[in-house]
Amino acid sequence: MARRWKTLDNQIKSLNRQIEALARNAAPALVELHGVGVELAGQFLVAAGDNAERIRNEAAFAKLCGVAPQPASSGRTTGRHRLSRGGDRAANSALCITTIVRMRHHQPTRDYGERRTTEGLSKREITAA
Repeated sequence: MARRWKTLDNQIKSLNRQIEALARNAAPALVELHGVGVELAGQFLVAAGDNAERIRNEAAFAKLCGVAPQPASSGRTTGRHRLSRGGDRAANSALCITTIVRMRHHQPTRDYGERRTTEGLSKREITAA
């Protein structure tokens, strides 16, 4: 069992090195962003697919990741939104992880969170905005 574990461990390390090389080659600026590691960058690249031109702006990327706001009004309230549940769930997860890391360790993002908190928004509303 120990030999099998060692073999699998070596394969994982080898595959991680290959993923890192591919991600850094395909999108070096993405990998350098705070909170976006090689694995998350790889997931974003997989979500974008071969046709990255279809992601024209932030709204298209949000739609792809399933975080585009959709109106959620009952008629009594205005301006309330919910996040769409469509899109690539793995990319959504990668975006969520990136957001959490940046909210904890990236000072400009922390400042944004504090500013929005003083405006009366909850943490959930801030991360969804």
